[in-house]
Amino acid sequence: MLDFLSFGFFDILDILLVATIFFIGYRVVKGTIAATIFAGVFTVYLFWVLVEALNMELISSILGQFISVGVLALLILFQQEVRKFLLMIGSHYKWRNLLNPKMIFKEEEAKQNTIKAIIAACNNLSKTKTGALIVIAKKSFLDDFINTGVKINGDITQEIIENIFFKNTPLHDGAMIIAQDRVIAARCILPVSDRLDIPGSMGLRHRAALGLSASSDAQVIVVSEETGNISIFHQNQYVRAVSQEILQAFLANDLSMFEK
Repeated sequence: MLDFLSFGFFDILDILLVATIFFIGYRVVKGTIAATIFAGVFTVYLFWVLVEALNMELISSILGQFISVGVLALLILFQQEVRKFLLMIGSHYKWRNLLNPKMIFKEEEAKQNTIKAIIAACNNLSKTKTGALIVIAKKSFLDDFINTGVKINGDITQEIIENIFFKNTPLHDGAMIIAQDRVIAARCILPVSDRLDIPGSMGLRHRAALGLSASSDAQVIVVSEETGNISIFHQNQYVRAVSQEILQAFLANDLSMFEK
């Protein structure tokens, strides 16, 4: 009993390292469907530990077989999240940026320029009732959706956004995806929400925005082709006909409007 209560330096270090790994893992899967799957797997693991402690041999043996092949299954199931986890750890570019004040200021300036460009473009698209579907990627990997569209990887400007959604251009149909203050792709196909409580006045763009927001932590903006109203979507929630002030707050990561 006393051995159990005695903690050394390396015991504390061990706990801190495990906590750090779990925290990074949480940041990787936060806001994605993987978080729910991970919670289910972790629950099964805790149940296995419990039955092992209670010496319930039959069910412990069955769960033990499941756990033994579970690591390989998890690597396949969470391949995108594992890739993102390794990129976060191994990216010396990000570590260098964290220690470089100039890069921090440049990133903040780029973010502000992105917000201004999106707001100005959405206002003009709203006035002309030009439909638009804009996705701002956060921590979730959106590679599967990016690969359905046309790769651009260009600077974000008001003119580029408006030109992409101009009705006579080949890229106007579908979603434009923004990540790390760059226009990554356009004409991307998004999953359509199957929620039954969506108002009939919300069209396919709105349903696609809601569908993506339900499976990722991305922020999505829709400009209605029918009314010109601007709607915002996040975490399977939406706010319709938002003002410029609310849109700006939303792009600045203020999500308080979804708590009402």
